[in-house]
Amino acid sequence: MSEREVARLSVRILEKEYFVACPYEERSDLLDSAEYLNSKMREIRDSGKVVGLDRIAVMAALNLANELLRVRNQGQKLDHDFGGRVRALRERVESALAEGQQLEL
Repeated sequence: MSEREVARLSVRILEKEYFVACPYEERSDLLDSAEYLNSKMREIRDSGKVVGLDRIAVMAALNLANELLRVRNQGQKLDHDFGGRVRALRERVESALAEGQQLEL
């Protein structure tokens, strides 16, 4: 990747500034991700149950990983359900075609 294709961004998470490099076309996604992470970390900090930036970051990471896995599992379930429906429709079509061919003979 050439230097011209890399964006250097500053993101602010819990009042700390971080400089991050990413592909130029992904800068909007990176800013959205940083804002989402910042809001999750603020929620954890403001709950008063977790103290310390490291612990807040770990709790936020665990929560985000849990969200990701839940969404991924839902997607896999939908893929499985969709595959079953497609198979059932294919079998019905094949059956109808077979019956139609038998009637024509």
